[in-house]
Amino acid sequence: MCQDCGPPSRRSFARFLAAGTGLTVLTACTPEAPKAGTPSSAVPPASTSPSASPTAARATVAARPAPSPTKAAAGKPSRFSLTDPTSPWLIVNKHRPLAPADFAPADLVRPAVATTASGEAALLNSTTAAAAEAMFAAAAADGVALVLASGYRSFAAQTATYNSHVAARGQADADTASARPGYSEHQTGWAFDIADGGGACGFQPCFADQPTAVWVKANGHRFGFVVRYPWMFHPITGYYYEPWHLRYVGVEAASDMLQKGVHTLEEYFGAGAAPGYA
Repeated sequence: MCQDCGPPSRRSFARFLAAGTGLTVLTACTPEAPKAGTPSSAVPPASTSPSASPTAARATVAARPAPSPTKAAAGKPSRFSLTDPTSPWLIVNKHRPLAPADFAPADLVRPAVATTASGEAALLNSTTAAAAEAMFAAAAADGVALVLASGYRSFAAQTATYNSHVAARGQADADTASARPGYSEHQTGWAFDIADGGGACGFQPCFADQPTAVWVKANGHRFGFVVRYPWMFHPITGYYYEPWHLRYVGVEAASDMLQKGVHTLEEYFGAGAAPGYA
């Protein structure tokens, strides 16, 4: 979700999309807020394997009412949790908050990649950081400059950001511009936003046509990444297209999604759509 997209460009994006859909805009734009929070949880070895087999995790969430399985998710035995924030298959959306809400990864590190972010926003969990380093290096070898624009965002930072939106425009409108605290993928360390070396179309719809976004969309799966909020899948993900927002799920899961033509984690793991807060 975007770190620093200013109100004019985001509102333009919202008007552009809403004009054709008649839907309320549900963006994930959450500018970086002051640093806060201390990591407190560890990532189990099983959840940090980039090449873990993409077997569905439905049996690990028995406490939650299970939705009807999708074709992509059916028939897969359980491997990773969809609710444990240390799991690469964690699903965070407007129906599925983090538990605990103030979760912070214990293994946050600063990846050795080009970045415009500073402080906590330049951090990722160790598994995502290693995969990002490999992906950025491969892109550079192909002549494509990837830049880390926004990584980890603590619960405190997300709270400050969200509350500033509520104070400025009311909660209903704030929910179209900022993820609520405890509902942001950035808090997990599994997700980050990218930009290109020249900063072209940063956090704008036109970024999808930049060489950086084109390369990542075609090659991200090789390193375990998916574009988390794809074009025209906002009724499922709850967020409009963000070609800059990448999410680590592991090489085999990301590759399996591509092979099967499944675009969202909600569909792949049969977790159900989350267009708005439950």
